[in-house]
Amino acid sequence: MSFLKHLLNFYLNASIHVALSVYALTRITEDYFEIPYHENLDYFIFFGTITGYNFIKYAGVAKFYHMSLTKSLRLIQIFSFFCFCLFVYYGWQLSFDTLWLFAPFGLLTVLYIVPFLGGFQKNLREISYLKIFIVAGVWAGVTVLIPVLSSGGEVDSRLILSSVQRLLFIIVLILPFEIRDMELDFKDIKTLPQKIGIPQTKKFGFALLLFVLTLEFIITESLHFRNISLVVSFVLLFFLMRSKRDQSKYYSALWVEFIPVFWWILVLVFRN
Repeated sequence: MSFLKHLLNFYLNASIHVALSVYALTRITEDYFEIPYHENLDYFIFFGTITGYNFIKYAGVAKFYHMSLTKSLRLIQIFSFFCFCLFVYYGWQLSFDTLWLFAPFGLLTVLYIVPFLGGFQKNLREISYLKIFIVAGVWAGVTVLIPVLSSGGEVDSRLILSSVQRLLFIIVLILPFEIRDMELDFKDIKTLPQKIGIPQTKKFGFALLLFVLTLEFIITESLHFRNISLVVSFVLLFFLMRSKRDQSKYYSALWVEFIPVFWWILVLVFRN
């Protein structure tokens, strides 16, 4: 039992779970837009997510506590290195035009953690209210815009609306995390729960989910896609409404983060 718990903690702490969620959202886009499965692109996104998230989470720790890193953190470092190698490998298989599409989102990720404002003392993450929109924007761009454009798709109203829908969905997906971390985040960052409180944050998320469902009925005429979106939105709303500051360790990190994977599973089941 202890081994399984350690394995689960490694799975979460090494960002495999969040990468699986991003991968699932990418595969959902391929189904929605009837894009052929692009193995190199999808795995590039998967391993890139692990590399990027682990760099954001552990780069500072490794820098200041390199000689005293715990065994689990060293294992994550080694794992991240192999993921980075696979990230480079799959990136090598992609065309330059496809890689160029990642440039603005890669730059946002770098500026999210590297101080470049206020005399190189402040990064984008520390700007009030901006954190959630940057994360959601990068996720939406990587999981919607890039798969469609790299497959030869054009920027049209459907792609724009789908990107906005994904952006709003991810914002709601992040809200349980923000509620969990509202005492840990710096006060000057001013996250939504810190500014308007938990009840109003939940109402805001509910309103966004209504808009997500409205966009679904505009974007697609497929009944099964609409039904799936309704089920997934209800599940996300359920978790949002039950979110609290002292939530369990796995509430957001495991179960909320699993919702995109659950969405993808539903798409696969209904498709077949």
